This record gives sequence, structure tokens and C-alpha cells, in this order.
Amino acid sequence: MRITAVTCVKNEGPFILEWIAFNRLIGVTDFLIYSNDCTDGTDALLDALAPWGVIHLPNPARGRNYQMEALKHAARQPVVRNADWVWIADVDEFLNIHAAGHDIPALVAACGTPQAISVSFQFFANDGVDRFQDAPVIGQFTRSHNPDLWCADTTLEVKTLVRRDFPLRYYGAHRPFAKATAAASAWTDGSGRAVPARFVEASAPQWIRRFPVAGARDHATLNHYALRSLESYLVKIDRGDVNREGRAFDDRYWRERNDPAWQDLSIRRYLPALETALSEMKQGRLARLHDACVRAHRRRAADVLRDNATAALRDHLRALPAWPPGELDLARDLGLMP
Repeated sequence: MRITAVTCVKNEGPFILEWIAFNRLIGVTDFLIYSNDCTDGTDALLDALAPWGVIHLPNPARGRNYQMEALKHAARQPVVRNADWVWIADVDEFLNIHAAGHDIPALVAACGTPQAISVSFQFFANDGVDRFQDAPVIGQFTRSHNPDLWCADTTLEVKTLVRRDFPLRYYGAHRPFAKATAAASAWTDGSGRAVPARFVEASAPQWIRRFPVAGARDHATLNHYALRSLESYLVKIDRGDVNREGRAFDDRYWRERNDPAWQDLSIRRYLPALETALSEMKQGRLARLHDACVRAHRRRAADVLRDNATAALRDHLRALPAWPPGELDLARDLGLMP
């Protein structure tokens, strides 16, 4: 089974090796990675990863929606066209497969070999981690919101595995869009259930990339580490969104994702094999390039904190209670919080 992962990156150097190693563990065989004007050494690291199945290209985007332009380009590339399955995800997203075997072939089998599998997000909190650590993200951050409820929402975004014979019109970042004259014969959630018809049809904005999450994660969850350490979050703000222009990573983005109500250690099943794979990868040139990215990340974290506004934001985020916005507002209305 050939499985191609497609992603866009900008200044993600310290996190690249973990993401590549993890995806190889779950069955990804090939990677098509687009980089956007990196300044931390990510480009050189990606170029050196060719022996691990990585094709690295500069993002061809000329507009402001960098990811969608890259996906249009990706759909024409042999590594995507010849794949049995295509997996489009970001470098802070990890497909946590619960089905026995814990890899993509096992997930496909558990879901009944459909043409597409849409897996629900689970946002992992900052866990009070201030400083960036050069260690696997999946081992550092273990707490999230209640998986069935994010802020006040019972629907959550998804990312989608797409089979070669899906009647593709075009790839979206979260799901494929089918040709008007055809429909997917089978499209499931992470429990192998048929996804809602309104989602398939993309008949309303709220159904384009999300659907109800209750009961949707029996075979897989998409762990999303959108915050990581506070230092890395400040570097992320400085970098900007890798996928589209004009999106702000701000106070609200942080509060919505920094809900530690639930502990989920299930992804740690991969840690021993991941650490072994990383020790094998971090040799010679790859080790030097990775270490250069780590140093650049730490330098940038120190540099951005020299700005008074960024230092104030750090202190503000650090002091916020780890409650989602709706719960915090309610607690204040009830006099439970100042």
C-alpha cells in the first residue's frame, strides 16, 4: 500500500523529524512537502530527507491561500496520483490510530475499506509548558478538552484519508470534494460509520469540514498540538499561518485550545518505536541539520521576547486560567472567577 502524506511548512524545522518518523510508523511511504520561505533551516533539512521518501518543493502559490494552491499543484504530481491513499495534514497533527495494528492499513480495514475516512480533531493543551524542549511532542502534551465537546461545540473539524478511486474534483485541506456527477461509494468517520450526507454534499458552510464528533473516534483520532510550548507558540505568532495569509494566532486561539479537562495518553503507544526511529535518523548530516533548526528556533524565541508587546502577551497567556472562553465567561457571570 502506497500512502502519500502532503503538507505545507514554514519554519517547522525542530518538529519535522518527529512528524516524518511518526507517519512512517503508521504506514506513510511517501511525503510531498511544500515549504514557504523558511528561515530556520527547514528547507535544508527537508532536502536531506529524500532517502526517507520526502519530496520537497517550494510552494508554487502566488496568491494568499498558500495551502489550496499547493494542493492543486500536488494533485498533478506522480507521488500523489500513483498513491493508493493520500493523507493531507499539518506538521502539528498526528493520526492516532486505535484499531488493532495501530497503522493506516489497520484503520482502513476497521472502517470497511471505504473511499475516504474523515478523522475528528482533538486539540491538546499547552499543559503549562513554558520552554521549548527538543523531545517528541506526542510525549510532552497529554491533556485536551473533552473529546466530544470543544468549547461549546459538539461538531469538530476533520482531516481525511482519500483513496485513489475517490471521484475527486479537488483536494481540500480538510476533505476532498467529489465530482458533481459522482459520489463516493463509501465515506466513513473514524469509527467506520457513514459520514453525514450534508458533509459529503458540503451543502452548508458549517458542514464543509466538520461533523458531530460523539462516537466518531473508535478507530482513530487526530491529535492536534496547535499550541505546543509557550515559547513555540510565540514563534508561531511571529511566523504567521503557513496555510493562508491574514490569520491571527492570538489570545482567543490560545484559550480555545488550552483546555486541559481530559487526559489522553493513548498516543504514547507509539513512543518507544518513535524514539528508536528518531535515534536512527539523528545521525550525521541529519543530526546537524536538525540541531541547527533547534538552535534557530530557540534564537527566534529569545528575539521575539525582546519586543515589549510580545513579552506582555507571554505574561498574559501564562496568567490565563486554562478554561475555554465560554466556560470562563460563565464562571465570571456566576461570580466564580474575578
